[in-house]
Amino acid sequence: MRKKIVAGNWKMNKTADEGLALVSEVVNMVNAEVTGDVTVVLCPPALYLTTYKPYLTGNKLALGAQNCHEKASGAYTGEISAPMLKSIGVDYVILGHSERRQYFGETNAQLAEKVNSALENGLTPIFCCGESLEMRENGDYLGFVKAQITESLFHLTDEQITKVVIAYEPIWAIGTGLTATSAQAQDMHFELRQHLAGQYGDAVAQEISILYGGSANAQNAAELFAQPDVDGGLIGGASLKSRDFVTVVKARA
Repeated sequence: MRKKIVAGNWKMNKTADEGLALVSEVVNMVNAEVTGDVTVVLCPPALYLTTYKPYLTGNKLALGAQNCHEKASGAYTGEISAPMLKSIGVDYVILGHSERRQYFGETNAQLAEKVNSALENGLTPIFCCGESLEMRENGDYLGFVKAQITESLFHLTDEQITKVVIAYEPIWAIGTGLTATSAQAQDMHFELRQHLAGQYGDAVAQEISILYGGSANAQNAAELFAQPDVDGGLIGGASLKSRDFVTVVKARA
């Protein structure tokens, strides 16, 4: 049975006090309202991770980071490594988000190294992949997204790949208000699972959780999550409002 996961990516939002209020509200709502078997991951800005960790400990929520460096240590001013994240109790780390690829020039080869570092340090990578609107309209998007997975993940062993969570995020639907239809999401998730099966076999592919990201919200989550290959969501804007986020969580529970 694949793990159901809803992760909230706060991006560069919330002051420390605002974030703490949001964490408290989400924890209370999840504990009171969510009874299903779903893993809830909160990914606040990195400087808040140690502050918020105690509020999640012993509750139904896990702590995630939004990025990590590929090296374990060194002269990389401003960066944070996977061993550092692990040392403060982080469980998950988002890697390869389209904004990291676009604004910081992250490559598939670099992301392969980041995935390695995360796994070596006991973190669960949430590996993001997805296509632009231009690629979607030109019809060459499937090969592009498959290449992201091939070049960043297919060096892993069968055991390692089952520890990776994949998040499909159509770039054209991130922060735009546009959302892939449930049929579009299912089609892509199915194709990605088939791509994984081609490399690792169907049994392994069926163990890997594939999340949908891209303007998933309280209104459309239930329809998206009803699709057989959509195992949860990587939630952006809706994760910044406690009621909206918990509504999404309940749709997956």
